[in-house]
Amino acid sequence: MRILHTSDWHIGRSFHGHSTLDALRGVLGALVEQVREHRVDLVIVAGDVFDSATPAAGAYTLLSDALRGLADAGAAVVVTSGNHDSAARLGFQSQLLREGVHVITDPELVGTPVSFADEHGPVHVYGIPYLEPVLLRSLWPGVRTQADVLAHAMDLVRTDAATRGGRTIAVAHCFAAGVEPTPHLERDIQQGGLDIVPLPTFAGVDYMALGHIHGRQQLSPGVRYAGAPLHYSFDEGDKPRGSWLVELGPEGLGEVEWLPLPVPRALATLTATLEELLEEERFAAHAGDWVRAEYTDPLPQRDPMRRLLARFPFCAEVRHTPAAARSDDERTYAQRVRAARNDAELVDAFLAHVRDGEGATAREAELVGELLEERTRVEATA
Repeated sequence: MRILHTSDWHIGRSFHGHSTLDALRGVLGALVEQVREHRVDLVIVAGDVFDSATPAAGAYTLLSDALRGLADAGAAVVVTSGNHDSAARLGFQSQLLREGVHVITDPELVGTPVSFADEHGPVHVYGIPYLEPVLLRSLWPGVRTQADVLAHAMDLVRTDAATRGGRTIAVAHCFAAGVEPTPHLERDIQQGGLDIVPLPTFAGVDYMALGHIHGRQQLSPGVRYAGAPLHYSFDEGDKPRGSWLVELGPEGLGEVEWLPLPVPRALATLTATLEELLEEERFAAHAGDWVRAEYTDPLPQRDPMRRLLARFPFCAEVRHTPAAARSDDERTYAQRVRAARNDAELVDAFLAHVRDGEGATAREAELVGELLEERTRVEATA
């Protein structure tokens, strides 16, 4: 049996104020073609189908079209809810879908599989929706953390699987121990100890399809994250987009292959002075990319976004990141003020404080001197 593992579609999410619906529609269309080309039997979507608990109408349309396309390509589909989804709304959507598309959102169904079969026998898929411990304490007494609820859920899976025989796949949406640290993991992940699920929790199944992390990760041969199909952050820009093609043989997990997906618009973080960003030929190749510009001028520049958009029409973010500290003066602002011998030095101390050590330029010092002289003349004639 061939399984395609994808996750974290985040339908409806914006990118720095820009809609991603059209881009995602194209990428999911490519995923449908992969299902057809590789004769995939089952597609797994491991949570965060929507980006919001209250998605707009266009998000529902895109989901319906994508699931219909996967089914028309010949695959069954199993979808679980993630922390961004409304389980109730996603579950209601499942009632409107065609046969062969299974949406799992109810914690009380954990441990009850969706079963398929191939020439080697049955394959049982156990969907585990995102589990919020505080909402499950009446159903599963004693659970307090994500580690607790996932451990209980996997116990239910293993207990049921032992009575059925055959091969098993489980699907969950969580933050597992062993994920490679990145600057921007996922905007809702808490990295404190209580929300981390130990890797041994997932033992006992042939393949564990995880969602929640936006970059692909292999925690063990049979425990993987597929990541998101689009780049939703500049910090994800170097992460490949795609899905895992998983082969289940007669004895369980066989080959696993990465299938890349197209990137509708590349992401680039460009670092230089503002003048270099606007003029140098080496940046010309990024005119069609989403651009995060980090300009390194010592002082903030006037209207940088407007000027950058003239060269980079898809500039989405501008940061002022001076190349280095401009002063070795470690005094506090109060100490600088006390050391000032006159008003001109007081102004210079203020400028150095708010500009990371950059005091008045020669021209600024000249202007300050002129203003102070004018003030003295006015006071003298008052």
